[in-house]
Amino acid sequence: MEKRTAEVIVDIAHSEVDRIFEYRTIDGVEEGSRVKVPFGNRVVDGFVMRLKEESDYDFTKLKSILSVVDEIPALCGECLSLVFEISARYHCPKALVLRLFLPGEMRKGAVRELYKTYVVPGQNCDMPISARAKSRAAALQEVKEKGRIGYTELCAAFGRGAVAALVEADALSLVKERINRSPYKQVGGASAVHDLTAAQQSAVEKIKSSDKTVQLLHGVTGSGKTEIYLTLIAKTLSEGKNAIFLVPEISLTPQMLSQLRARFGSAAAIMHSGLSAGEKFDEWWRLRTGEAKIAIGARSAVFAPMENLGVIVIDEEHDGSYFSESNPRYSAAEVAKLRAERNGCKLVLGSATPSVETYLKAQEGEYELISLPERINRKPMPEIIMADMRREVRRGNNSAFSAVLRDELSDCLAAGKQAILFLNRRGFAQSVVCRECGYVAKCESCDVSLTYHSEENCLKCHYCGAQYKMLRACPECGGVHLSYTGTGTQKVVGELKKIFPEARILRMDNDTTSGKDGHFKILKKFADREADILVGTQMIAKGHDFPAVTLVGILDADMSLHFSDYRSNERTFQLITQVAGRSGRADEQGKVVLQTYDPANYILRFATSYDYEGFFKHEVSLRKSTAFPPFAKIVRVMVTGGEDDKTLETLKNVYFALTELYEANKSEFLFFNKMKSPIKRLQNKFRYQVLMRIKNNSLLPEIYERALKFTTRDTLVYVEENPANLS
Repeated sequence: MEKRTAEVIVDIAHSEVDRIFEYRTIDGVEEGSRVKVPFGNRVVDGFVMRLKEESDYDFTKLKSILSVVDEIPALCGECLSLVFEISARYHCPKALVLRLFLPGEMRKGAVRELYKTYVVPGQNCDMPISARAKSRAAALQEVKEKGRIGYTELCAAFGRGAVAALVEADALSLVKERINRSPYKQVGGASAVHDLTAAQQSAVEKIKSSDKTVQLLHGVTGSGKTEIYLTLIAKTLSEGKNAIFLVPEISLTPQMLSQLRARFGSAAAIMHSGLSAGEKFDEWWRLRTGEAKIAIGARSAVFAPMENLGVIVIDEEHDGSYFSESNPRYSAAEVAKLRAERNGCKLVLGSATPSVETYLKAQEGEYELISLPERINRKPMPEIIMADMRREVRRGNNSAFSAVLRDELSDCLAAGKQAILFLNRRGFAQSVVCRECGYVAKCESCDVSLTYHSEENCLKCHYCGAQYKMLRACPECGGVHLSYTGTGTQKVVGELKKIFPEARILRMDNDTTSGKDGHFKILKKFADREADILVGTQMIAKGHDFPAVTLVGILDADMSLHFSDYRSNERTFQLITQVAGRSGRADEQGKVVLQTYDPANYILRFATSYDYEGFFKHEVSLRKSTAFPPFAKIVRVMVTGGEDDKTLETLKNVYFALTELYEANKSEFLFFNKMKSPIKRLQNKFRYQVLMRIKNNSLLPEIYERALKFTTRDTLVYVEENPANLS
């Protein structure tokens, strides 16, 4: 009697069942299979991690796997081995990690393969048809002439009864074919292989010959980094290997997909949250079966179901979107490095403004550093004109536009060119304030101010999505003098229409891109010259290449300088450099107008001269002297819950447990305290935190162990390392 067993992890994300369970196997079970198993008094999904020839337990007492869910194992060998490493690194249940490798709807059984039935000539297709059976004769003749017709279409034309009779007589046969629900079908084009410049060729050779796993490609905007990525991918495919290509924004994915499809055809598959359930499933399955060789997408594409990787590319590596803000709180770059090491392939990090941590590792020799200091068109970087908005206000200009930006916009439009205006927010205005008592309209579920949206004439919360009617009077004092503070994208578009009534204007923010293919439609219109000005938020700041754009306006350049975050200087420098890089990417010289209330700020000075080295040296020196990352680690333990008193009680337990660790290791701590989170309530959850700064990673495992055990049914406790967002 065969005594093979399967080691299974059940799909229940709870620490009490976060271990291996053994079951008897059945036919069709392989390592990586999704299976149905009895668990207690119910049937649950599970993942087969390993098959064993003989169990360590009494075989007769083991329960048996009930069924296999998929024909092909859903998880590849590399994914299975990664699960344990990622689970240990981020201190989360293995079931949660396993879910990262599967489309959510597939795991829930809410989506499956799509088939279409066709009708083709059968063995008896030449059989005589009675003259009275006109529909049958016509249907048969139609199929014989065309060779293949959709079953539904044939029935609609000639009647279901006539078709059924012909099938029964074997005059016609039915065949089923798998249909791929391919996203962005309109994206693609002819192959466009470009000859590499000497600098690009040198970069490719240096990456290929380096003995280091991680390569930092530091190239100014417009230096041709994308062509280097595509060349590396082409070499990878020619070696019979696969590739992963990560981009920071969903809005960038169609543009990059277009270039990949033009070069590699259907070998490229797209993975991101904006796809329909069917599209996600089919693209994932194309990668799993090897039909597609390149996975392109945002952060989650790092978990693409592929083995035999030849290269992993992370474009705009500095971007905060590569860090997950939900459990598991992983870094896409860390996971990519694990995969690169397992596959013996290169991880290429590309950016015009690398993160301080990444660039320091490259300077110290941990990463290979490849520099591209010049634009591919040999043109100088766009001229940045700084507009002092304090002066504008003193002159009586209270609009969103400085005089110089208005003049430059006028010249740009007159020359038949395009402009991009960048604003680091959306909506009409940041908040609604009562001028009589100072009341600020806030969300009932979140401790944040509401944003006014003029098109819908409503107030919206940009954290939980709640909508409220616009106030007619102040609910606190009854005053009717309400004012709008700040400037939003809608307001900017409104002002532009008054100044330039003939200009065609597009707006791109989370509101205008919420529908399916929303990003793609707006960007395609702008690329096709159907608009003169594109007004947008962060999603237009990076990666886009529009040859006709010769002017970029940055309306609130220094806004991000004033966030209480150690990365605020770095993010401001990156943002200005990235946005400025959208201008002058073709033959004509570009211009940038940077509007600021703080023109003497040293970060803006570094940004306007594109001096990354100067910025980096200054920032590293500052961080070293103040002991901030990468010279220390910030650890935040968050406690959230629906009831304030229970959440506070859990915080006390967490704090006391961590205080013991702090008291025993004071020399390792640079800071330790408990407090309310800056946003005290979010989506009806109260939020408290314990904030720490520690000298190294040695205490991390114990911080996780002491904190996470206090999670209850009512309160959630989680740990963040160097959180991307401290609010």
